[in-house]
Amino acid sequence: MPKKVGTTKKISTQTVPVIGMTEMVKTELLATMKKLGIVRSESYNKLGSINHWGLDWKKAIPEVKSFRTPDTLGLPPKLMDWTVNDVGKAITAQQAACKNAVINKLYKRFPGKENQNKRKELCKQLKTSAFLNNSLLHRLVRREFQRGHSWVNNQIVYQQVGYKCKRLSRNTYQLELAGLTRGKRNKIVVRSNRKIKGQIRLIYDQILPRFEIHFLVDYGTVEIPPLRQNIGVDKGYTEAFYDSRGQAHGKGLGKVITKKSDRICAKNRNRGKLWALHRKLEKLDPAKSARILKNNLSRKTENRRYRQNQSEITAIIGAASKSLFNGDRKSVV
Repeated sequence: MPKKVGTTKKISTQTVPVIGMTEMVKTELLATMKKLGIVRSESYNKLGSINHWGLDWKKAIPEVKSFRTPDTLGLPPKLMDWTVNDVGKAITAQQAACKNAVINKLYKRFPGKENQNKRKELCKQLKTSAFLNNSLLHRLVRREFQRGHSWVNNQIVYQQVGYKCKRLSRNTYQLELAGLTRGKRNKIVVRSNRKIKGQIRLIYDQILPRFEIHFLVDYGTVEIPPLRQNIGVDKGYTEAFYDSRGQAHGKGLGKVITKKSDRICAKNRNRGKLWALHRKLEKLDPAKSARILKNNLSRKTENRRYRQNQSEITAIIGAASKSLFNGDRKSVV
């Protein structure tokens, strides 16, 4: 197969924190997220089955509204529609991944030019629910396709018409988000190095805890040169990557991961002893048991250390990726 030559888009998801909002706005946003969580869960249960194979996400809204209407939850129709569309896109992507895996198995099962027509017919049946009548395809799809379920209740999806973005200072923007009341918008302040546009996702991170805005950023296009060298890459534990030229990238990764694992193991071993002591003292000395639970068994400090460890590991892998791609090697296999 000839190598692809041309250009490709550089698209990445950017996360910006919310740095200002009133308590009233926070309460309304959290309530809206819980209501949309019900919509998301029911949409997955309805559309995630094999009966909706070949789903067109643009037609998902009537399917969901046949049993759940926005007024039953006190939601604006647009907020519910955007969530249903988001679920439909996720299910469509999941089905596409399943089809790709099944097609790869078909090529291994029926190789060569003599089976070309048979493969073509099976792939054609795979596009619609006609594969249900084929025992082989039905079995392969059942193995690969995992029906989706969702318990996500901490996010809201907004399209461009659902909010307004206004610049306050160099790296500060104000967003006016569509709320539960018609004509009334919720104002929040975010820290960002660029104006927010397009579809956004407002997420409440319960670990940090804070609100975040996720949106796509287009960094332009990248030219794919016709002449480029292929190299092999192996992911490792001692180092992040090891290429076919014998060069290691991301040295020291294994030591950092082992240190993190040993620390968490020792920490949890001691926490287990404290939990046993806490349960033992619940009836004998309730006051001491409550002090142990409050002062020694919280997760705040540990969560902060865990995020620091994850950031260190991510930095090593990121630096390894840059050293791998920034050399004279232009493609990786």
